[in-house]
Amino acid sequence: MPKAYVIVTEAITDPEGMAAYSRAAAPSLAASGARVLAVDTQVQTLEGQWHGSKTVLMEFDSPEAAKAWYESDSYTAARPLRQAAADSHAAIITGL
Repeated sequence: MPKAYVIVTEAITDPEGMAAYSRAAAPSLAASGARVLAVDTQVQTLEGQWHGSKTVLMEFDSPEAAKAWYESDSYTAARPLRQAAADSHAAIITGL
């Protein structure tokens, strides 16, 4: 089964709110078995315009595992904190 990757871009408007989100979201990531592969605030855009000031790349065992994490009760409780503190985009990418 292919791995899956979740990419989140964030245009942060409330740094303290994002810190609260990070604390609230961490247990959901640990429970899902996800690995945070990269966090970057200086993405080098090759084409087009990149969204946000922070990009996070996470790895999951499968697309189903990524979706289950995103829809989990634990993450569903944390997600509004991110949405209040940043304009965010998120996507699941299926690995090869």
